[in-house]
Order: sequence, then structure tokens, then C-alpha cells
Amino acid sequence: MGWLNKIFKGSSSHKISEGQYHAKLGDDRIWNEPEHTVDTWSEYDNEDIDHAIALSLAEQEAKGKNVIENEVPLEEEDEQLARALQESLNMEPESPPHYGNQSSYPPMPFFSAGSRTCAGCNREIGHGRYLSCVGSFYHPECFRCHSCNLPISDTEFSMSGVYPYHKSCYKEQYHPKCDVCKNFIPTNADGLIEYRAHPFWNQKYCPSHEQDRTPRCCSCERMEPRETQYVSLDDGRRLCLECLDSSIMDTNECQPLYLDIQEFYEGLNMKIEQQVPLLLVERTALNEAMEGEKGGYHHMPETRGLCLSEEQTVSTILKRPRIGAGKAFGMITEPYRLTRRCEVTAILILYGLPRLLTGSILAHEMMHAWLRLKGAPCLVTAYRASFFFLYIHLVVSTRISEAWVLVCLTGYRTLRPDVEEGICQVLAHMWVESEIMSGSGSNVASSSSSSSSSTSTKKGKRSQFEKKLGDFFKRQIEFDASPTYGDGFRDGNRAVNKYGLRNTLEHIRLTGTFPY
Repeated sequence: MGWLNKIFKGSSSHKISEGQYHAKLGDDRIWNEPEHTVDTWSEYDNEDIDHAIALSLAEQEAKGKNVIENEVPLEEEDEQLARALQESLNMEPESPPHYGNQSSYPPMPFFSAGSRTCAGCNREIGHGRYLSCVGSFYHPECFRCHSCNLPISDTEFSMSGVYPYHKSCYKEQYHPKCDVCKNFIPTNADGLIEYRAHPFWNQKYCPSHEQDRTPRCCSCERMEPRETQYVSLDDGRRLCLECLDSSIMDTNECQPLYLDIQEFYEGLNMKIEQQVPLLLVERTALNEAMEGEKGGYHHMPETRGLCLSEEQTVSTILKRPRIGAGKAFGMITEPYRLTRRCEVTAILILYGLPRLLTGSILAHEMMHAWLRLKGAPCLVTAYRASFFFLYIHLVVSTRISEAWVLVCLTGYRTLRPDVEEGICQVLAHMWVESEIMSGSGSNVASSSSSSSSSTSTKKGKRSQFEKKLGDFFKRQIEFDASPTYGDGFRDGNRAVNKYGLRNTLEHIRLTGTFPY
């Protein structure tokens, strides 16, 4: 207002001194209060004020209207206040003072309220859009799939630990696929992923393949994948390509393996003196020979070996089949007449099995032959007419139990199935274990028609698959669930480990049971 300007135009003795901030090294900080000096109004000044007021009123009346005061609008004042507040927030913090020769530390980073660090690029997330996931924050462009490294823009995604994935990438990486059809294993009615798996090979497959007649390898039991074709043998069995590589297909090809197992028995002081024929046969011929056998116990759902005691004619494989287009064809067989020269007429083995499996079956059947050929049964065979009278004499005169007399006279002929099959499985297990420990196969000759890869596998160092196959056959014996073969093996193996093989066999001969 004009009258105020007139008041303050002249010099005045009114003083307002500003406060000052003093700081010295080692001194206390002192804030000096502002000094206010106010002089007393004189009479002359009062008169001037009255005169100025009068002049102002006269001017206002002359203009005939109100004087518009030079006031700052309210909106502009608010903007200025907000600008000042923003500048105060953007001010850099004052650096700490230096004290003597001490090292100065950089100022602590200044964060405004709500500041965050991106878990993707490790930079600060300023004002704007951001994503929050499992306690971490991301720029929208930094929220990427851990698999394909592309940004995730979908409303739904999957997490593995702290890593995000597209739902499709997560399924591709973590959802199990069927090893047979190569499709994702479907969920069941409860929304859970349900599949089957082989206990040794860990082959995962859809439950439906157990009912859709998907073929299995007759040796390793693995299911046939859709992109791989197993070889179909003449008797309907399927053989995977890995097992086919070391398979033994005809009688002549198996003779070197037969000699190796005979040497194995000799090393255990269990040599078989009699010449027992070994024949490789088809499944049909094996089943027919089993039906023609008067005695014997056969538990296996599919018989793969047989120790014969009766005279009969058997069809044996003379020449191995050729392999082509997923089939075996051109196999040549011939009849073989078995004659009885001792308690064992022949050993029959199913053809087309890998060397290690063929050998374990042969070692099992040779133990059957050893039990029948060793001890008193040879005397019984030579003197059948007097055996009955000797048996009656011992029972009547010595008053020994009939079972004990029968054991003494017949040796190993009257063993319980679990005892006889159990000790035979022990010998088969011992042979497979020795082959695994040896690390290389024996020199098994192959026929001129065998493939070069098969020949090299049998004569040279075993492949990694064949070593694993040996472990599989060994575990099959160890974990057989049947009371006769499985429990019989475990009881026999426990006795052999505790008392030794020779003492266990002697105890079996005298008592017909395993020692405990």
C-alpha cells in the first residue's frame, strides 16, 4: 500500500541481525540467537504517520473505487510451497566433518520412502511400474523366464524356488515325460501326475502302457520306446538292441561259455566228471521237454533252463537266425536224441539271451546236475535191485528215522524245493558276481554269421550297458519275491557267507536243510 511505502522510504534505525552458525575444529557448535534492536517511536514520527494516513484516504476517495492490493494468488503460493519442499528433498546430505587424520566415510545412500532394488538388474526401482513376486521386486522388463530368458507378460506363471518360468517352459523342464511314447505323463482324476517306473532302470512310463500290450525286452524287462524297434524272435519274444548285441543264438555258440562255467565249478572243487550235453532250444521245445520230465520243481512263469534226467528227443538250434527288419529269421534246428548214461541226460537253455543271463541260467542248472551226480545217487543207480533191501535193513535194525535213512542213501536227491533251488541260485549269483568283478568277458567264440559288433562285445571288454545288465541280473536273484527261489536264495546265501560253501553243502547232504 502507498502509505506503507512512505513510512519505510527513509533511513531507519530498526535493525534485525541474522543468526550465524559457527564451527571450529575441536570446539563446540554454537548457535547465536538473532539480536533485535528496536528504537522508541518519537513524536515526530507519530505526526508523519497520521499525515500519511490522511493523504492515503484522500487519494482513495479521489479514485472512487477500491485499491487492488498486490497480493500473491493462493494457487501460486501453493505451487511455490511445493517447489520449495521438493528442492529440500533433492538436497544432497551434508558430508560428515573430517576429524584430524581419520579417514572420511562416504555418506550413507539416501533413499526416499518406499525405494526398492530390482532382483533382475540389481538397479534401483524409481517411481513407476514394478512387479512383486515371492518377496522380490522387478522392473517389468526384468521379470524374465529362467529357462528361455524372455520377459514374462502372462498373467499366470510358475515358480521353481525363487526362479520364475513361463508355464510352458516350466512344463517342458519339470513335467515328467513318458520314456515310451515321449508325451507328457497325464494327470489322474485327482489332478496328480501318476506314472510307473522300473525299479532298476528307472524307466518312467504312462500307466496305460501296462494294458496296451507295449512289448518288453525278454532279458532286461525294459519297455519298447515308440521310436525304437525291438527284434522279434521266432517264439514271440522281444529283444532290445542292447541285449541283442551280446546274445547267444545257437548251441555251438554257447559251448565256450559252457567250458568257462565248468572251469568256475572246478575252481570251487566241484568238478563234474560226467559229460552232460548242453543244448540251446526254442521256448516251445523247452516247454515240451519240461512236460516230459517226470520229476522236478519249476517255479518260474517262463522257464529259461532245465536239467533233464529222462531220455527223450529234443529239437536244438543248429544255426543262429539272421536279423533283419526287426525280425529273426532263417534259424536252423535239428532233433537231438538224449540217452541216459547217468542221472543227468542234458541241460537245456533258452536261446537268444545275453551272455551274462545265459551264463547265470547255465550255472544254476549245472548245480542241479552236480547235486544229482554227486554222492550216494551213483550207488543207487548202479544197485537199484539191492537198494530197497538196504533201506529196509537200516530202518528195522538201527531204528533210524525213515527220512534220515533216505537222506543218507540218496544224498541230495530228496531236497525240499526251496533248499535245492536256493543253493542253485547261490551258485548262479556267485558266477554273475565273479563276472562283474572280472570286468571283461571270457573268450566266447561266435559263429561266422554273427555280427562284428556282437563278436567284439563277447571277446573284448564289456560295454557300460553290459556291466549294468550284470548288476540287474544279480539284483533279480537277490530280490526275487518267491518263497522257493527268493527266500531259498537268501537262506542259502546267508549260510554260505557264515559257514562257507563246502560246509553248507555237507550240512545239506546230511540234514536236507541250510545251517543256521
